[in-house]
Amino acid sequence: MAIRAILFDLDNTLYPASSGLMQSLDQRIGDFVERSLGLGVEESLRLRRQYYAEFGTTLRGLHRHHSHVETEDYLQYVHDIALDAFLVSDERLDALLGALEPRKVIFTNSPREYAERVLQTLGIGHHFERIFDLRFFEFFCKPDPSCYTRVLEELGIAGSEALLIEDTVNNLPPARALGMTTILVDEHQQPNALADYVVPDIVAAIEVALNHLSRLPRA
Repeated sequence: MAIRAILFDLDNTLYPASSGLMQSLDQRIGDFVERSLGLGVEESLRLRRQYYAEFGTTLRGLHRHHSHVETEDYLQYVHDIALDAFLVSDERLDALLGALEPRKVIFTNSPREYAERVLQTLGIGHHFERIFDLRFFEFFCKPDPSCYTRVLEELGIAGSEALLIEDTVNNLPPARALGMTTILVDEHQQPNALADYVVPDIVAAIEVALNHLSRLPRA
């Protein structure tokens, strides 16, 4: 069956993990949790790991267990980062995205306004028709299966007509269960049974996608 849409994760997928951006975001999440809940560094880290494992994001755990924490305060503080200190416009990525014929969307646990800034900084925002962010999912997030089915329903396609490019292994099982083709971005290229392909970076991911698409019937 033809691939009609490609779903791109955002962070550590469209740019390399070595950029340091996610480490900076993680530090700001820790600072926010410590300040908001009055916790020390170690207790904050333990709680964040617990919430990430249980809910997929720290924010979802805060929603469930700390109702006094304001969502918009969290999002504004965590994502108040000068992106050009970590990312630069990527002309090669821009050209490769232009060669991909299927519809292209962002599928992220981050907020839309941050995703738009990342895409603008990379110079690739014009390639994506939609951003499916945590507000679209009403603050549920990957790997909750409902997020994947909502994206497919919104795009009007079956899982077998979608290809997911993602850097987080835990986010692959729901995609595979729906029949999506999966490309895992992992700079160490560790083999993974949940991924159809494992590649070191987004450029390699798109090259693999182009090759994969060339062997399929057109939509």
